[in-house]
Amino acid sequence: MAAVILDGRSLDAKSVERVADGEKVVIDEGVRPLLAKGRRVVEQHIQAGIPVYGLNTGLGARAGQMLDPAALADFSVRMVRGRAQGVGAPLSPREVRAVIVTRLNTLLSGAAGASPGIADHLAEILNRDIVPVMPRHASIGAGDLVAMAALPHALIGEGEILVSGERKPALDVLRSAGLAPLALKPKDGQVLCSSTAFSVGLAALAAARARRAVTALQIAGALSFVGFRGNRTPFAVPATRIRPQPGEIEAGDELLALTDFGAGDYKSRRFQDPLSFRCMPQVHGAAYAEAARLEAALAVELNSVADNPVVLLDEERIIGTSNFHMPHLTLALDGMARALALAATDSVSRIARLMSAGFSELPPLLSSGSADRAGFGPLMKPAEALRAEIIHLSHPVPILPSHNADGQEDAATFSALAAQKLGELLDRLDLLTAFELLAGAQAVDLAGLPELPAKLAPIHASIRAISPFIDDDRPLGREIERIARELVRTGELLSLAPQA
Repeated sequence: MAAVILDGRSLDAKSVERVADGEKVVIDEGVRPLLAKGRRVVEQHIQAGIPVYGLNTGLGARAGQMLDPAALADFSVRMVRGRAQGVGAPLSPREVRAVIVTRLNTLLSGAAGASPGIADHLAEILNRDIVPVMPRHASIGAGDLVAMAALPHALIGEGEILVSGERKPALDVLRSAGLAPLALKPKDGQVLCSSTAFSVGLAALAAARARRAVTALQIAGALSFVGFRGNRTPFAVPATRIRPQPGEIEAGDELLALTDFGAGDYKSRRFQDPLSFRCMPQVHGAAYAEAARLEAALAVELNSVADNPVVLLDEERIIGTSNFHMPHLTLALDGMARALALAATDSVSRIARLMSAGFSELPPLLSSGSADRAGFGPLMKPAEALRAEIIHLSHPVPILPSHNADGQEDAATFSALAAQKLGELLDRLDLLTAFELLAGAQAVDLAGLPELPAKLAPIHASIRAISPFIDDDRPLGREIERIARELVRTGELLSLAPQA
């Protein structure tokens, strides 16, 4: 695949995910003059002795204290060393790569005022797959200062770097790779630490997965619907357009396409189906709307400079900002999590209705009438356990004050927490979607339909290639995990249903 071109203006969640998964990056040469101009403004302020927060003044509670001009480069190193205080398990390599590409792209307008070589160094780190150890617990979402400090701490040769999953001294790894430790100039430490890239990079990975997750739920729901022999009337064009809430038309039209038998004979069994079946356009539509909201928030965060202070290139001056504060992104992440929890709850309900002979007119527990068969009955326990965890992870992050910097930094948004818990929720949702895909496939087979909708037939075949028809009890956990891993999380499910 072609490298991802970074220009500071057009990065999106899908591109972040591509880089996270190993794709290389190239810096658009058109940004070079911007980087040079931004740095020139910084140098002018240093020479003129104009007070600039974090450049020639202290940080936080020490913001009113001027620094010795001769000590500014050393201050960059001290800033990194003093703030690399994260704890806990490190981010995965793909998460670290997402963070790095986010910080790199947001440098390219020149408004951060970094030394131009910083951008090239970050690009080389990505392209050579150097993965600094970045502890997971460090950010409260009022800028990711402490969380981000782990990145330059490794790059200057004092932190740690992951090598085949093991933490190694950064200096040793850099030397083995033939790389010199990064030399920081005035403001460079602040540029690499005082950033929102930790939260935004993780949010981008979650957003890319979230949209796929909604479509996967659509596909799983459609397969269950066909096995249930449901009534398609609520998916009809007039039904979804008479009250067109955001996402509802998209979801309804998609369900119509997925459940279309073409010229085949299809008759619904019931006048009205349970809500978990007939309200899919509304529930999944709401999740699509939240995905669009999250993507819109990320379009800004991935392509803007949230630094404090920031360089105004046209005016050739530096001003303070509070754009490191991200309540909008946090709310969008929490909204996405809540929407997915609603959809997950209905997914479990659909599985239960399929298992109920009174509702589905299928053999009890999607098995047989024999009293010695467990069928899908025991599977409801892990499915409901997953649902409980999903609902727990969907709870919004806390709204709390902060007590940092002797009261100077007294607010927080916890955007990194919102991003991380959405990622954890999606891990569980992939498994729950796999449960429904298997239940839907079993229901379709037990219903004895002469044919399937054209768009669901290849999906059914792919499920059965992993998990054959269940004609007698057997452990299904590993098969469900394979469906989640190979069909759901990879996006393969969507490629099998391209209209989705």
